[in-house]
Amino acid sequence: MLEIIGVGAAPSTGLRRGVVVNIEATLKSVAQAVEAAELMSGREVRELRVGVSGANIEGINSRGVVAVTGKGREIGREDVARVIEAARAVAVPMDREILHVIPQSYIVDDQKGIRDPLDMIGVRLEAEVHIITGSVTTAQNLVRCVNRAGFKVDGLVLQSLAASRAVLSSDERELGCLVIDLGAGTTDILVWDDGAPYYTAVVPVGQAQVTNDLSIMLSVPMEAAERLKLESGSCWIRQVEMDETVIIPGLGGRPPQEVPRARVAAVIQPRMEEIFRLARRKVEERGFWNRVKGGVVLVGGGALMPGACELAQDLLGLSARVGFPVGSGGLVDEFRSPAYATAVGLVLLGAEAVPAEAREGREPERERRSPLSRLADWVRREFF
Repeated sequence: MLEIIGVGAAPSTGLRRGVVVNIEATLKSVAQAVEAAELMSGREVRELRVGVSGANIEGINSRGVVAVTGKGREIGREDVARVIEAARAVAVPMDREILHVIPQSYIVDDQKGIRDPLDMIGVRLEAEVHIITGSVTTAQNLVRCVNRAGFKVDGLVLQSLAASRAVLSSDERELGCLVIDLGAGTTDILVWDDGAPYYTAVVPVGQAQVTNDLSIMLSVPMEAAERLKLESGSCWIRQVEMDETVIIPGLGGRPPQEVPRARVAAVIQPRMEEIFRLARRKVEERGFWNRVKGGVVLVGGGALMPGACELAQDLLGLSARVGFPVGSGGLVDEFRSPAYATAVGLVLLGAEAVPAEAREGREPERERRSPLSRLADWVRREFF
């Protein structure tokens, strides 16, 4: 099993709604987070797999058709590659680039619902795919920040796609579910059905707006509002005891004030309701709501807010759960959190992208080490 041995986090002050607005601040955040992960793991980092999000992300469904050219009309890898290439041949504006082309299903001579057409016999091969595109300049600015921080970009991955890899079960992907990534600047949406994504969208409202609401309504600085949200926030006022109170700092030397916790929840809940309603409206408008049969999975830092599941269930009319990363070992409980779902998903996708041949190609490097170091490794494996 893949083991995560180091985690690093830093405030992303140079990003706003998934877009780089300050390159120097962003590269500083990248360097700080990687340095913290290096110190925890004792390893040096050279390449990074970067998650992307923001209002510039769009998803479209497409279909490609090719004639089978293999010997005896047997579908080979070349035919599959050609039909995927045909499906991705869609009109994309000059300021956008294709991030992912994900096969949904294949059709062989009108036989639908085929997951893997390899070695099947047919005359015509069709592929239905989900294409995710993003802004060229946004991607270039992210890559530039990582490069200037001293690292190489190994690939760009949609954050909600990476989070889905870390938290969804195969049953949820097959039955159909809605992943809602409650991020700081934006809320990302991804609809799964029949084991593949069918709809990608972004709600341009995130948890930063919740913090801003608290700052304005309670007249506290943004830093204090963020701390209040994390420590005492709730988006389901029915869960809050009416006699429960919290302390908020005073401004300009004024003494701290004691306010009901229900008042804090009364500020947070309307904004969270808006986020969930916008998410549902986007899915319904595109006609994909009937595909969400397996419920809702909440990820991102906002999923940790008390009452998030209850509010989602009430507004969306579906069962909801908080998605915790699975499929990896070594991660301490403190970081086994929906806030790190995207990061864990990026690691899992990166590990899966390494071909077996490449892993085998690294074996000779270990063999060239000294006999003493190989003996030390054997002792650790056998007795510790």
